[in-house]
Amino acid sequence: MEPCGDDALGAVTWIVPGAVWTDTDGNKIDAHGGQILQEGSTFYWVGAAYSNNEVANLYSSTDLLNWNFEGPASTAVEFMFRPKLFTSGGNFYIWGQVNRQCQALESSTISGGYTVHGAPFSLPPDGRNFSDEGIFVDTTGEAYFLTSADSNNLQINQINGGSTVSIGARATDLEGSYEAPGMLRSPGGIYYLVMSSKTGYTANANMFWWSTSIDGPWTGPSEIAPQSSNTYDSQNSFELRIVGSQTTTYIYMGDMWTTGGTAASNYEWLPISINDSAHTIICRTLRVVTTSTTGKRYNAADGLIMRRGFDPMSNVTITGIKGTGEAQCNPTGRSISCLVLSMYFLFLNSAAGDAYVWVNGEKIRIADKNSRAGRFSTVPISLTLKKGSDNVLTFGCHSHNEESEFEDDTTGWLVVDVDVELW
Repeated sequence: MEPCGDDALGAVTWIVPGAVWTDTDGNKIDAHGGQILQEGSTFYWVGAAYSNNEVANLYSSTDLLNWNFEGPASTAVEFMFRPKLFTSGGNFYIWGQVNRQCQALESSTISGGYTVHGAPFSLPPDGRNFSDEGIFVDTTGEAYFLTSADSNNLQINQINGGSTVSIGARATDLEGSYEAPGMLRSPGGIYYLVMSSKTGYTANANMFWWSTSIDGPWTGPSEIAPQSSNTYDSQNSFELRIVGSQTTTYIYMGDMWTTGGTAASNYEWLPISINDSAHTIICRTLRVVTTSTTGKRYNAADGLIMRRGFDPMSNVTITGIKGTGEAQCNPTGRSISCLVLSMYFLFLNSAAGDAYVWVNGEKIRIADKNSRAGRFSTVPISLTLKKGSDNVLTFGCHSHNEESEFEDDTTGWLVVDVDVELW
């Protein structure tokens, strides 16, 4: 995640969904369609490296904020999509989709050294292949493999554990055109199954089903977020369960895909609110989570940030920046070193120019801070400020030709609307 805050060594102090997240070496995190497994006091994140032929990348963290790159789990298997990580019989396994079959990797240590474990396999009892897959480990310790079988039906198979791990009997076969399956079990014992519709790399309204048994029957679907948000421009990857110091929290882990799915895609992590009485789960846009191991906070929103130990700053909205116009504001009242902006703007002709923010006179191209800017409804970016109230932010547009001023709107080169929320 992008360092933002006043901690030593540029440590991350909050999570900003949709922003560009970097590891502790400063490189963009590349772990798409993935999952997190907690082992002791450390979280391990596995995901497909879209910048490296979709090998399974591994990252580790003790706080879900600052991620160390452990390296590829194995370079022997490429084009492994949606890899998932689990443990059984003292070993660790990564299962991922390769050529619409499941390929397993195995290691005696969670952080690396994975080797190919057996041949690729299809789904019993019908020998189906599949596209997307997930792993769900029940509170009983039983593990299940979730797949979009035959690129259509949702199929759930038991995973035979122990010293020899293999695919087991089918537990559920839910008809419908869905993919990207994930699951959680609430403290009240209700199973919630989360999936997206099949729209490729274009976001849609992810749905959920509920049941009192993993064998079904399942009731649904219902939306996990406002339909108009398209699950905040993301697709489900995994539901993370964290047993915290005060309560158990569930986090929706989603991918914010670029067109066609590339390494420039970002991540959307949101806390989930569960109501077993109403049989609903809802992705929340702002919440704090305290893990039992670190006492740090998880903060999720489209740029709505709660600084550790502070209340959110009052927001300022600037709208209607067009052509050569610009707007200026002076954020005051807090001694912070970083500001996160939730921004929306649209270019009719991106070849003509771009939107910029000037921070105390320094010109910064917004798209350099988040490559999705100008193409998606809202994107967050982080900016470094001077401590105190003596900061001036200016927003405007400029031609790609540095030697010329931006031409007037009437030329038809470019029309820009900027809506900025400062927190």
